[in-house]
Parts: sequence; structure tokens; C-alpha cells
Amino acid sequence: MIKIAILGDIGAGKSFVASKFNLPVFNADKEVQKIYKYNKSVYVSLKKLFPKNISKFPINKKELINIIINNKANINLIGKIIHPIVSSKLKLFIKKRSKKRGVILDIPLLVENKLTDKKTVMIYVDSKKRDIVKKLHKRKNFNKKIYKIMKNKQKSLNYKKKISRFIIYNNFNKTHVMNQIKKIKKELKI
Repeated sequence: MIKIAILGDIGAGKSFVASKFNLPVFNADKEVQKIYKYNKSVYVSLKKLFPKNISKFPINKKELINIIINNKANINLIGKIIHPIVSSKLKLFIKKRSKKRGVILDIPLLVENKLTDKKTVMIYVDSKKRDIVKKLHKRKNFNKKIYKIMKNKQKSLNYKKKISRFIIYNNFNKTHVMNQIKKIKKELKI
């Protein structure tokens, strides 16, 4: 089984690219949303840490955003609770699909949390800054302060580009992106 990691800037189109390989996708953002919605023990842990800020279960994402905006260090405290759960979900996801041709890893802090191995094929999604900004501002939950905090947690885009085997240039034209994905799939024989 081949593991393909999708890297790139926030808003560059990583999830779109990940969905177009016709392989099972582990989307860490969706897993985190499920944890906040269904995992009562995470709620209890976060309520203990932030008793005045967490009001009810399921966890309200806006409350978490406010916790992080009030103190940037809180993102690390939240991460200590969430990351081990996401990591174990990732291991289970890969184990259950061990007979598949491959899997796609769509995980924002994949490199930073050392969730890859030497065999993982890295694909960097490259988009123009102005296109990314335009796309981010269309998101209903876009928060500039959270965006900056998340950017500061990530390794540089140049580093991610350098460690990637392939680069997909995303101009937000579906046909253009699909043609690049077809070439990559052909080269990887998937």
C-alpha cells in the first residue's frame, strides 16, 4: 500500500486534491470535528482545562477559537488532548485499509507531528497567495487571528515544497488540477 501525503498552504486546495485520487482519504480536520461532536471524554478534559470557556457538549468550535485567541499557548494544551486521538484514528484507518492500493493523508500538521515515514509520497499543492486569500475570505468560519496562529505552528512552505516528490499547481481550475493528478497516478501506478 502506498501512502500519499498532501501538503501545502492553508486554503491551497489540499482537500480538493486529496478527494480526486479515488483512494481512501484520512481527513484530519473532519476527524477533529467528529471528536468535538461525539467524544464526551474530550469534552470533560477540555472543560477541566477551560471551565469558564467551555459551556456544553458537543463542543462549540467558536468557544475553542476564543480560547486560542485569548492565549496562543492554549492551542498546545488543546493539541495534547486531540492529537493522540487523531493519531490513533490514523493508525486504525491505515490498518483497516492495508489491502488497498493506497491511502491519502490530508492532515494539516502532518510533517510537524512526524506522521510520515520514508515511504510516504509527499505531494505539495501550490497556489497563488491572492487566490488563497480570496478563497479563505469566502469561508464562513474564516478567522484571521486563528489563521495566523495556525501558520506559525507550521513548517515553512518552502520546506514542505522541498520535501515533496510532486507539486500540483492549483489555479482552482478543476481540469488543470485533474490532468496533473492523472500524471501522478500514472507514475505511481495507482
